Amino acid sequence: MGTAGERAQGSTAVGVRQLRARLRADGRRGRRSRRPGPGRPRLGFGAALLESALEGDRAWARRDHDGAPWRWTVPTGHGGRDLPREAVTVIEAADDLAAVLDDCGVSRAVIYGTSYGSYLAQAFGVRHPDRVAGMVLDSTILEADKNETSKTNMRRLFWDGNEPETKGVTAQLRYLVESEAVPVRQTGPVVQTTYEFGGLAVLERMADNVRSGRLGTWNWVAGLGERELTSVTRHVMEGDLVAGIAFGELGFGLGSDGLPLDPNVRFGELAADAPPFIGEAFDLPASLPEFDWPTAVVSGERDMRSPRVNAERAAELIPGATLVPFDDLGHSLLDTHPLAALHVAHAVAVGAQSTLPELAPRIAALPRHGSMAWLGRLIDARVRAERLLPR
Repeated sequence: MGTAGERAQGSTAVGVRQLRARLRADGRRGRRSRRPGPGRPRLGFGAALLESALEGDRAWARRDHDGAPWRWTVPTGHGGRDLPREAVTVIEAADDLAAVLDDCGVSRAVIYGTSYGSYLAQAFGVRHPDRVAGMVLDSTILEADKNETSKTNMRRLFWDGNEPETKGVTAQLRYLVESEAVPVRQTGPVVQTTYEFGGLAVLERMADNVRSGRLGTWNWVAGLGERELTSVTRHVMEGDLVAGIAFGELGFGLGSDGLPLDPNVRFGELAADAPPFIGEAFDLPASLPEFDWPTAVVSGERDMRSPRVNAERAAELIPGATLVPFDDLGHSLLDTHPLAALHVAHAVAVGAQSTLPELAPRIAALPRHGSMAWLGRLIDARVRAERLLPR
């Protein structure tokens, strides 16, 4: 990788460009900046998966309503970049995003971040506030203790038994655990995935199937999560390359207790072989009041990984921010409904973010594309078909 502080350009798939940063002698990566030019494109980045960028490529590659181009980036360390873990940090990732704008000849952009990417978006705002024309925080992560928030929210809905709407499925889930019909470690991930993508009715039907001895769909959903986190597919799922950020700085796996409905149990297991948590590079809640650009904070009603309380807190901390709640959606509008995400970003770009709460039902009704949009339907179809099988 050398020691020169030079950034070279490369390419991978069609339409995908890389900016390569070489390590200096001090272990940090040098960058060559270009003089920013005019324009107001959208700069987007998502979770620790290049899959998000590939899935949304058709939506993001085209120009938005006002003719402004989209630029999609993936976290440092992805896309075949041969970097050691110590070179992959939140600060370096945020600075890489500034380098992308420089490379595009753009002075400022609307920043769209979802899930893990929402943390990077906020970090970018702290590091490079002069480069931000607006921001969309989708499924917001504010700080490392998000694991505790998601666990508390899941148990409130599906274990404690105090929510009228979910009392029925709560009783079913308690029975399945107490009768040892399902492994305890599977309950959190399976309930999270099924509820986020399929909704309450699908979760209820699945629990009823399991109680009657039909575990096919339950086991299939459990396997989806296992493969996602334990398999490494270059250019698609590269958790090994961003482990320093995910575990070392964002605390993935912190607070996992292995009890029923622990949504972080898999991360807790992986944490044993991951970099230890050393703390966050930023105090984002303390920094958000300094954000002075148009901001929309997007939250899905069924988001179990980043519950609504996170979005509400971010919207309260950022002056003038607009909370945009979406019914019948789970985690990451970008992944599950990219066309809706495109409309939200456009509204922020033209300064119309305050109209989004009223428009949210119409935006949500737009056609849903991509594999994530079909996952809920697939789970539902499998559950319904399974009910027809003999016990």
